[in-house]
Amino acid sequence: MATQMLMVAMAWHMYELTSSAWDLGLVGLVQFVPALLLALLAGHVADRWPRGRIIVVCLLGQALVAAVLLQATWADALSRDLLLWLSLVMGAIRAFQMPASQALLPALVSPSLLPRAMAFSSAGLQAAILGGPALGGFVFALGADVVYALSLALLLVASLALMRLSLPQRQAAPEPMTVTSVLAGVRFVWHHKLLLGGFSLDLFAVLLGGATALLPIYAKDILEVGPWGLGLLRASPAAGALIMSLVLTRWPLQRHVGRWLMVSVGLFGVSIAVFAVSTVFWLSMLALVFSGAFDMVSVVVRQTLMQLETPDEMRGRVSAVSTIFIGASNQLGEFESGATAAWMGPVAAALVGGIGTVVVAVLWTRLFPSLARRDRMSP
Repeated sequence: MATQMLMVAMAWHMYELTSSAWDLGLVGLVQFVPALLLALLAGHVADRWPRGRIIVVCLLGQALVAAVLLQATWADALSRDLLLWLSLVMGAIRAFQMPASQALLPALVSPSLLPRAMAFSSAGLQAAILGGPALGGFVFALGADVVYALSLALLLVASLALMRLSLPQRQAAPEPMTVTSVLAGVRFVWHHKLLLGGFSLDLFAVLLGGATALLPIYAKDILEVGPWGLGLLRASPAAGALIMSLVLTRWPLQRHVGRWLMVSVGLFGVSIAVFAVSTVFWLSMLALVFSGAFDMVSVVVRQTLMQLETPDEMRGRVSAVSTIFIGASNQLGEFESGATAAWMGPVAAALVGGIGTVVVAVLWTRLFPSLARRDRMSP
């Protein structure tokens, strides 16, 4: 919740300071660059050191970012450059947090329970993502400093909670850090076309359909709903994802998982296209709800297959490769949306992205038949 609140507040603060779609896109770009540069190193760290401790350090680093934002707001010293620098720090922190978090879950459950556990974990995450943007948008109306202070408190609580949790210890000896070992995850994914297809599908689909960076523009200039409306728009995809993750927890996909993956990505693109052309607030929210629901089907299928197909001693490095693709699709997608919106306008940029996502789903069905024809969630 704290991370999502920080992202909402920083994005709105940036647009409030500059009124520039380009600067909104830059926030996504500077978060992506360190995630790209550090991902493979972070994956090896997740396979070499205790993953729970890595996550604690990352949470404390985000708490420090929230403290700096809070102090700068109180001192009326928050600027465009400071927001960009702190976005860079957040990107570096997330580079280490994401592989450790993804690789931790399979150690807690048996393989037969992993699809349900992945969906249930996603439900908890989406509940936080749902509450964070909505709360951040409402609290921002009381002042940016209130958002940053609340984020700081929640991050400290999360750090303390995780430090008290007893986590299983891996038995395998850590592999020495060499260029070969750091790049092992890349080689593993390249030789497993099913994983390569899933990762690249997410990259190109969300890269084109990533309208998140445009939400402040829609909230302020198109739908005219202000900070509270921005919070609801940011929360809408998470609401759809939460509902779908609960459904998949209770009724996990049993057959034709590859087909469901491709169909869900195509429908995600359709939802983004509907959002692009909508000028009615409730319809825009509904389109984003459906986009989150369809995206959750894709996430659960891809992440479950990744964990089932990867041995534990490699999960950190393979998760790091996944992080690169996810970071490229999200952060670079936000930059792409901001850049194209500055060029052709926000509505045209979002519409073209949604249509492009549908095209990607059709192409990937032919390019990666082993993924599209995957029947069951099993090793």
